[in-house]
Amino acid sequence: MTESSPSREPSEVDHRPPPGTEETGPLHLDTVDADASTLDAPTDLTPPTQDSAAQSSQSVDADEEPAESFDAVPAQPLEQRPPDWKAGPSLSFGFNLGKIAGHGEDSDPILRHGRELGLVGAFDGMGGAGGTVYETPDGPRTGAYLASRRVRDVAEQQMLRMMDPEWNLEGPTVAKDLRRAVRDALAEELTELKAPASSLRSRLLRALPTTMALVALQRLQADGDLWATHSFWAGDSRAYVLTPTSGLQQLTVDDIRDHGDAMANLREDSVISNAMSADTDFVVHHRQVELTAPFLVLAATDGCFGYLPSPMHFEHLLLRALRDAPDTGGWSADVQRTISAVTGDDAAMAVLGIGADLAGFRRLFAERTTQLERRWIEPLDAADARVRQLEQELEAARGQRQSQQGERWAAYKSGYEQYLNANAGREATT
Repeated sequence: MTESSPSREPSEVDHRPPPGTEETGPLHLDTVDADASTLDAPTDLTPPTQDSAAQSSQSVDADEEPAESFDAVPAQPLEQRPPDWKAGPSLSFGFNLGKIAGHGEDSDPILRHGRELGLVGAFDGMGGAGGTVYETPDGPRTGAYLASRRVRDVAEQQMLRMMDPEWNLEGPTVAKDLRRAVRDALAEELTELKAPASSLRSRLLRALPTTMALVALQRLQADGDLWATHSFWAGDSRAYVLTPTSGLQQLTVDDIRDHGDAMANLREDSVISNAMSADTDFVVHHRQVELTAPFLVLAATDGCFGYLPSPMHFEHLLLRALRDAPDTGGWSADVQRTISAVTGDDAAMAVLGIGADLAGFRRLFAERTTQLERRWIEPLDAADARVRQLEQELEAARGQRQSQQGERWAAYKSGYEQYLNANAGREATT
């Protein structure tokens, strides 16, 4: 197991602007149409020979220090920056698709970027466990709706306060700080809502429950290709990395009661075993992975991947849209259309690309897309098509059987019921 370089802590109170604010900035998130930014890059990019180094994973608990707040300063958007992919993230898009307009329980994702830093996050308010409705100045809102948005804002503020290109991020410490800050914020939110105590007690109900999947990126060497990715999570929202040589790789582990793999989780509707809330304890997990650019990193709620036939289909959804997209906005719009057509839930996603522009990523992933289709998607889709055909044939055969049963019974019935019919009148007068 390898560890990143030791963090460089300031020896005294640091009065500089909050870390990362000079070089990070939000992208506008459109909940209907795609919103994206692109940056030109060199055309001779080639895939790296190695995608990632060793990784470490751990869960940590928080101490009792008070949480700090931070007001983010918007930065120069990607499209206004110099066309040099080594300057940092080179393309991005994010979206939030609510099933009910204005009441979607996923928050807008986090999507920030700087020369040496990047940050993406997804938050899914848990509608079943957090179905309690509270009165707010904006009207009635579920606890799930409120939780995902409060946690999103707190997590973003905490990360921007702690991320600094001059300091190596201490993942376990950050996980502690996130847990403490979120716990305090949700407790404060619940108090502000002045919700009356409920006489209903259920293990399935939670106060302000939400998931979180967050990825912080930090370049390890100035203008270098090696990046540290720190994943922080609670619940079943996911963070992924997508590379030309290894394809889609999950960085987070679903916090669910049934510990199946990603394919099993599609077949089983398992209960979440660890999620952020105001009335139950929770854990913020951390994992660090080192990646060599170019790569894509994304955070997504389960509405993006949980209604597809397989994890391979989620990768294909992303890469097919990339292959066919005229620009980054078109890529985002295609992904949104495909997800909207199949999902039964709200869906939010943030995507950040490092090391190539759209055309470069399209070339880099061309071979992977072809391999994915030939080895996994086409055989699986053919098998699914065969099953559907056989199901249709079976249904038709059942219809034919029922029709034949009716016809043959009608021909048989008169003889079968001869005495029943002949004795009917006599029995009636007896």
